[in-house]
Amino acid sequence: MALDITAIRNISSDAVKEAALNAPTNKSDTYVDKSFNDLLGTALDNINTTNSYLSDAENEEIKWALGETENTHDLSIALTKASTALQYTVAIRDKLLDAYKELMQMQI
Repeated sequence: MALDITAIRNISSDAVKEAALNAPTNKSDTYVDKSFNDLLGTALDNINTTNSYLSDAENEEIKWALGETENTHDLSIALTKASTALQYTVAIRDKLLDAYKELMQMQI
């Protein structure tokens, strides 16, 4: 039975749901190594996607400022995508830092 991690801090991302459904149930060493590699790969993919959205928004702003386009709809969509992706990335980073701080405060 997979652990439903979508209830943690109201995260409802499809990627989180998919990771929860595909998570193995055994707790062997290979599971830990594989999970960390998958998590790291997913995190890097999300950071690259966020960077891509920010770059696209900047390009649309430049085109609009130079008068190469008058389509404010594409500019608005690019800015909204970039803003949402950045907010999501920052929220995930903050939650990871909070979890790290909490782990560091645990006494053995």
